Amino acid sequence: MPRLPDRPDELTAELLGGVMGPHLNGAVIATALVLEAAEGTNRRARVQLSYAKGSGPEHVVVKWHGPLLNRLALLALGAHDAEARLAASGICLPLTSPRWYGAERVPARLGSLVVMEDVTAAGGRPNDARRPLSLDEVASGLTGLARLHAAWWDRPLPAALDFCRPWRLGRAFAPISAASLARGRQKARRAGLALGREGGALVLERQFRAHAASAATGPQSLLHGDPHPGNTYATAEGGTGFYDWQLVRRGNAVHDVSYFMISSLAPTERRQEERALLGHYRAALGAAGVHPPSEAALWRRHVAAPAFGLATWLHTLSFGRFQDDEVSHVTIARFAAANRELSSWQALA
Repeated sequence: MPRLPDRPDELTAELLGGVMGPHLNGAVIATALVLEAAEGTNRRARVQLSYAKGSGPEHVVVKWHGPLLNRLALLALGAHDAEARLAASGICLPLTSPRWYGAERVPARLGSLVVMEDVTAAGGRPNDARRPLSLDEVASGLTGLARLHAAWWDRPLPAALDFCRPWRLGRAFAPISAASLARGRQKARRAGLALGREGGALVLERQFRAHAASAATGPQSLLHGDPHPGNTYATAEGGTGFYDWQLVRRGNAVHDVSYFMISSLAPTERRQEERALLGHYRAALGAAGVHPPSEAALWRRHVAAPAFGLATWLHTLSFGRFQDDEVSHVTIARFAAANRELSSWQALA
């Protein structure tokens, strides 16, 4: 059984060489120096490599499992090792995303590790929800998502991706979910966020599950699953790339589209531009060879989407370990505004 790290100082040349070996073309790693490390849902570190033989990437990002409580939370979502399985699948994703250099899984420990390209080495810049994305950045991201969705639009996924499933939020978890949402709402209100009367915990929990059920209907595609701005980056050329694929799954493409748009834009810009951006996405689907849903069908699904994002981020705030509270506050405010303005609760009803 492979020995995966629990701490950044355990990211040794030997360990990384073992994981990256098939991608190094015979190169041998001599040293691995951790330049910076951080902990959120998972642990991650930026590592500088030197080589005793041959050559390879000078800098990589290593992402591996977090504390046991985090792993159990991801297990409930079927996400504890999804990114490692995607990285090991050999599938080339048809959108801008970091190159993978290797992955390892230890199912008995709910453990996983992924080594990937350091996008900052090529001039990329990680995005942060505290800075809304520009319209051009969102349009670029929608073009990339359209290419991803079109690749397997309403077609079976390759066998290597058979672990990607639709969202499943069973009723058994409803009481725990409702309690978490109630706590998240309390914390959000103490932070001064306006959630609206339609966002009561029990109602919102039902909407959360209703959206998940809806996302398993209609044409199914491979989804990023969690394309909020913190899981995106600006490329040196000005485009938008996507990383953090731990919630990759199969589902209706509008899940990705609406979640990305609403979480990435300030509410004023989203109100003014969301129909035009949905039109941009439809055109990108068409350019990728897919007959897109009608404008009306796309809009119906879009207006029903904000409740899911609002519940997701209230859960995040309630749990208190996955994201910085300020990031959660900003993102909750965007989803709450969209939920209120688009009457999402009525669409789900």
